Amino acid sequence: MPLVKIFAQLSCTDMERSTLWLTRLFGRSPDASPMAGLNEWHHAGNAGFQLVENEHDAGHGCMTLIVDDITSELRRLHAVGIETGETSTGDIATIAQMRDPDGNVIVLAEPSK
Repeated sequence: MPLVKIFAQLSCTDMERSTLWLTRLFGRSPDASPMAGLNEWHHAGNAGFQLVENEHDAGHGCMTLIVDDITSELRRLHAVGIETGETSTGDIATIAQMRDPDGNVIVLAEPSK
């Protein structure tokens, strides 16, 4: 299966509240709102994120975001009021976890160099 693009998706109970939180996480507003109950952020041409209003599935998801400099990203997130857990370093990456307003897990990961 040759992929052209891939989107991660998380569900939320309150689109407005979660959109505001994700706007702080990504540092920008959604790129598209193609239909009611769906917002999208487009990243680097072949990746993206979809926020879907779906009370049944909200709080049960997990998404990992790979970054170049986790220390800078954590500083930025703390400055905009997003709480993160402690960082931990393993053989292949340094990671930090946080939860969105519905309890979905967001993991930041910086690959070891």
